[in-house]
Amino acid sequence: MPTMRDAALASAFDHAARTYDTLVRANPGYHAHLRRSARRLGLPAQGRGLRVLDLGCGTGASTAALLSVLPEAEITAVDASAGMLERAEAKDWPSSVTFTHSPAEHLAEAGIEGGFDAVFAAYLFRNTADPDRVLASVRDVLAPGGRVAVHEYTLSGRRHHRALWSAVCAGLLPVTTALGDGALYRHLWRSVVEFDTAALFARRLTAAGFSRVAVLPLPGWQTGITHTIVGQVPQERTRG
Repeated sequence: MPTMRDAALASAFDHAARTYDTLVRANPGYHAHLRRSARRLGLPAQGRGLRVLDLGCGTGASTAALLSVLPEAEITAVDASAGMLERAEAKDWPSSVTFTHSPAEHLAEAGIEGGFDAVFAAYLFRNTADPDRVLASVRDVLAPGGRVAVHEYTLSGRRHHRALWSAVCAGLLPVTTALGDGALYRHLWRSVVEFDTAALFARRLTAAGFSRVAVLPLPGWQTGITHTIVGQVPQERTRG
């Protein structure tokens, strides 16, 4: 069965928004891992004077991670799901954090202007129909020298990591099905199994024009399942 895309997926996330925060709190290390990936952007402490795009912010967990690491940065958080975004906006944020409803592929149409110092994308790329198009969009909104950190379920390619991921998802499905979100979480399981390995996704970044690309593992049970993939726009842009 194919994974959901675009409008159907956004609608499924809208429905799941009401219980999403509760479910991720049950995931050991979820928020700590997001903070670790945010630190891996390698930006100056506090983030004073920096503009950061949180692409695919969901209910705001990635936004909170960025804010904890870069409390003085200007953070623009974007998501395609109106339901997720409503949950995020309802939380307490400083004036330096703003939210915009937009698919990752259509940032310009949503008025998201370029010149960002960094883009943080957590759990986003598996859920896009065209990851390469989104990477091109990310590169376009970054200033020369700008950095990207992709925090994603990207398997190592080893059989036991895939088996562990499938076992975890199988354990979650009865709960999420009872909540009316079984189709979404089946999609999330399949989207990881069918998506790039971490090494293959890193090659996508290189092909999209990013330099200094690196794959960084995360600790705990998600080792080999979740990675931070980082890269940087060259100081001197070149177009082929």
